[in-house]
Order: sequence, then C-alpha cells, then structure tokens
Amino acid sequence: MDEGAAWLAEQDPRFAMALAQCGPLPLRRKPDGFGQLLSAIVSQQVSVASANAIWQRLIAARLTTQAEILAATEDDLRAAGLSRQKVRYACALAQEDIDFDALRDMPTDRVIKALTQVTGVGVWTAEIYAMFSLGRADVFAPGDLALQEAAKALFDLPDRPKERELRQLAEAWSPWRSVAARILWAYYHIAKDREGIR
Repeated sequence: MDEGAAWLAEQDPRFAMALAQCGPLPLRRKPDGFGQLLSAIVSQQVSVASANAIWQRLIAARLTTQAEILAATEDDLRAAGLSRQKVRYACALAQEDIDFDALRDMPTDRVIKALTQVTGVGVWTAEIYAMFSLGRADVFAPGDLALQEAAKALFDLPDRPKERELRQLAEAWSPWRSVAARILWAYYHIAKDREGIR
C-alpha cells in the first residue's frame, strides 16, 4: 500500500495532496470465499450504513454461508433484510458452486469474467472482490459512485465522471489502481464526511 501510494503521489501531486489530508491508508484486506462475495452483493447500490445493518442481520440469522443460503427460504432471507432481487442473487450465488481457491491464481480479467457469469454479480462486485478479497493491486471500480464523486472533487472536474470516463482516467494509475481507489475512498470520506466503501 505504501509503495503504491508513494508512486501515485509522485505521478500526480493531487494524490499527494489527498494523502496529506487522509493520513495512512487502511489495508482493508478481507478473506476470500462465498461469504465475502455475498457481502459484496449485499453492498450493491445501498449506503455503507445500510449494507452494514443488513450484513449484521444476516450474521445474526446465520445466513452467510453457501449451505445456509441453500437451506433458507425466501422469507428467511427477506426477514434478514434482503430485497427480492438480492434474494435471487444470493440464491444464484449459492447454486453456482464457485471454486474460490482457483480464483486466487487466475489473472484478474479471468476472475472478473468468471464471477460476472453469476446472476447478480456485475463488474463492480467482481472488481470489489478482486480488490479486497484477492488483494489485487491493479483493479479499479469506476462504476462506484463514491469513487466518481471523489475523482470529481480531487481532480476538479466539471461533472461527476461516468464509468467509462473514470476507467480511462484510471489507466494512468496502473499498476496501482487499487491503491488509487483506496486514496479516493479515503478522500471521499474527508470531502463528504461519508464512508465510501465497507
């Protein structure tokens, strides 16, 4: 993380400015496996606070493993806070039987391709999983609203960049795009006084 942050700060003084305001970046590395991918699905299109609340309810209801999801009824999952759509996504994930160990050794593009074959796992979810659960240093999630808002503020853009524009902007941050994302999330927290990622 430190190496990537130093490289980015050297490439662009705006990253150096953001780092000066944000302080040391948290690693936020998470384990891999079914539970973490389910957690990423829970986080889709809701606030960090909402995602945390729903995830805690799933933990309390013992609905975070593949076997538990397969054994659960739709009513069980809805009672824990999942929308109808996310119930469908959780069940699709449980039925898919992904080889999570094999993902560890796959190139990132193949990880994203494999995961996005699962109903409910889009590119953002796959990129978040690759970044946080597989520890990939050069992944970016340009569809993330907080990253878009942070990029607009940090780079003084006239409008919030769309996903395609932000993906192109992030190409200059390779091979440390995951670290750039961490800086932007931290900057978003400072600039907006809101959490950008779980």
